[in-house]
Parts: sequence; structure tokens; C-alpha cells
Amino acid sequence: MGEDRRLAAVVALAQGMAAAHGSREAWRAAATGACRALGGSFAALSVWERELGRLRVLVNVGERAEGEEEFPDDEAYPVHQFAEITEFLHEQWAGGGRPGAWVETAEGPAAGRRPGYCHQRVAALRRRGRGCCVVAPIVLHGRAWGELYVARPAGAPVFARADAEFATVLAAVVAAGIAQTERLEEARRLAFTDALTGLANRRAVDIRLEKAIERHRADGVVVSLVVCDLNGLKRVNDTHGHAVGDRLLERFGTLLSVCGAMLPGALAARLGGDEFCLLAVGLSADQVVKAADEVCRRAAEWEIGDGVACGVASTDDPIGPVRSARRLFRLADAAQYRAKAERAVHPVVAGREGPDDPVVRLADEPSVEADGERRRFRGRHSP
Repeated sequence: MGEDRRLAAVVALAQGMAAAHGSREAWRAAATGACRALGGSFAALSVWERELGRLRVLVNVGERAEGEEEFPDDEAYPVHQFAEITEFLHEQWAGGGRPGAWVETAEGPAAGRRPGYCHQRVAALRRRGRGCCVVAPIVLHGRAWGELYVARPAGAPVFARADAEFATVLAAVVAAGIAQTERLEEARRLAFTDALTGLANRRAVDIRLEKAIERHRADGVVVSLVVCDLNGLKRVNDTHGHAVGDRLLERFGTLLSVCGAMLPGALAARLGGDEFCLLAVGLSADQVVKAADEVCRRAAEWEIGDGVACGVASTDDPIGPVRSARRLFRLADAAQYRAKAERAVHPVVAGREGPDDPVVRLADEPSVEADGERRRFRGRHSP
């Protein structure tokens, strides 16, 4: 491959990873770009999981052999079978060099390969009908992160030393792309995560709820919201200090997450301060009320705090048309206020409480009075 073609291949690989949305797309772009750049028929990207002592395959692309999945769930190999990822790389670094790629063939030694680490590679090549492979270590933040593997079928030209050198360059581009993907994913995670509890934050709830209501309007899918207020947090802070109050918030976040697991796909979130919520889509109101009741029951057993006030609003109940996320939020919040005022030990459910139910008092379109209530509500929950 000429210099211009190789430069174009490097650019295409970098662009493919930069355009990826999320880790899986980035992994696929890395393996696909490297496979094309090196004229291979198959490529894989693997990560070294140090704590488990194994190489785990993240993605397989190209002509996959039987049993090879694009995104395998459990394809992993003990690292001692491929010792070059640890011993060879570290020996090279200790001597002042840099980790480079090497070639393995189904026939034995080949150009650019360090002797002594071929047996498992050779066996795998023969078993899968491949004639040769080039293996390039991926180094991230100064440490071995994993490897890039590109193979050719039996009978195809064997990778040359120049190919191994080019694979080293490609692995460096892949490493940069992975680092960028990790930074972007961390930024996204922080943007939608409550720092104290690790739950979703108000921004994440707003986005998910808007989409859920769109589905409800289009297809009638049931959307349910539980709004929880942790009672007694101020007293805990004043009496025991904010560190204890923070631990109480973290503990309740864990409880909400555990009880939310009763509702497949539910989102557990901290809205701000002492207020939390559960958002469930596609489940019956009774399922959601049962989970909310479990939250109330467990929180009431704690030796610190005063339990929790829970309000539930679900499109599965007789609450009238729900045309906006705001309306469902206001209904659930009004039910929670009533639970708090009555010191209820069970959730208050909008649409199930008779003439005094908050549903009766909340119009779908806000009046001047309701609009003031909405502004106060938003102010309390602002991040």
C-alpha cells in the first residue's frame, strides 16, 4: 500500500471513530477501519481486564468464523495464553523501547514476530481457517489497554514487517479514539447523573419523561411517575450534621434503586434536595404503586429520618388526558404533598382518592394560580 493510501486509511479510521456515538460504535469503527487499512478479512478489538486476568473480545468484524459474534457477551481468553500482552510489552518498555505489532502465521514464525508466544495464536488461526494475523498492542495512558487483531484467510499473502509497523500506527490512532470516546461518555454520564447518589438527575428525568409522554400520546403506552420526599432531612442535618444527612440521602437513593428494580426499565432519580422519583413506562399502575409502597415500608423502618412521602400519578388511572410531561409531574407532586400533609404511611395515588383528589383541582392547562404553582415547583427542583 502506498504512502498516500495509508495516510488516507489512517484519516478514515480516525474519522470513523470520531463520528461514533458511544463505545460500541467506536469499537466497530476501530476494527473495521484497521481491517480495511491492512487489507484483512477479519479484525477484532480486545481489552485487557487486569482484575480478571483475561483478554475480553469487544467486537469482531469481517468474515467471522462459526461461533464468533459481532459483539460477544463472553468471548474471553486467559491472559497467560497470550503472554505478550503483559510480559513482552513490559519487557519492551523496560528497555526503553515502545510496544510494536507483530505477525503470526498458521505455519509458524513470520516477519516482525518475537519468538516464544505463538502457540495459542497459531492454533486459533488454523482452527478458524485463517492464514496469518497481525497483533498490535493498544496503549492508553501509558499502560497496555488491549489489542487490535487483524487476520487474512489461508492462501492470502502473509503480513510483512511493513504491515506490522503500520498496524502499530493504527493502534495508536485507535487508542486516541478510545480515549476521546471515554471522555465524551464520562461527560454525558456526569451531565445526567446526580453526583451524591449516583442516580439519574432532573435533566435525565425531563428528557425521558418527554419521550415517554410522546409515546403515550401516539400509542397509548402507560406512563407512571412516583415522586418521593424524604421526611426529616432538615432535622437530621441540624441534629447530626450534613455528613449524616448526605449518608441518609445516599441510603435512600440505594433503596429507591432496589425497589425500582421491581419495575423493569424504570428510571430512579434524585430531583434535587430531599426529592426523588421513579419513572416507569409500559407497566400497570398497580405494579408501580406496589413498588412505591415498598419504598414507603422500608424507609419507615429506618432508625434515622421520618420515612418518606410518596405520590403516584399514572396514565393507567382515571386522571384525565395527559398531554404533557408537566401535567403528570404536577399530579404526582400534588399527590406527594397530600401524603406529606397527612403523614401517610402508604403512597397517595392520583385518581384514586375521591373528591379531594389532586386530579380534580389541577386543570390540564394552567390557570394564573396554577402557573404560579408551576413556577414554585420548578424552583424547588432546579438542579
